[in-house]
Amino acid sequence: MQHKEIVDNTSQFLQQYVGERDIDPEEEIFSSGLVNSLFAMQLVLFLEKEYNLKIDHADLDLQNFKSLNSIGDFVISKKQS
Repeated sequence: MQHKEIVDNTSQFLQQYVGERDIDPEEEIFSSGLVNSLFAMQLVLFLEKEYNLKIDHADLDLQNFKSLNSIGDFVISKKQS
């Protein structure tokens, strides 16, 4: 699994909810208002299902989910552990 694939898949998932706009991989999706805290659980569930992950409470650090690139990094590191 490659970083770009994770970024692209997550971007497609987000676009279903935020509209058909390009999301820069470095854009901070929470602070920009693109995603809110209520949507965070849907994002976590998507990542768990899509990548067969178990995301623990300790993983719920905003740094892991702040942008598409950080989500890609997080998924890759989680899969390697």
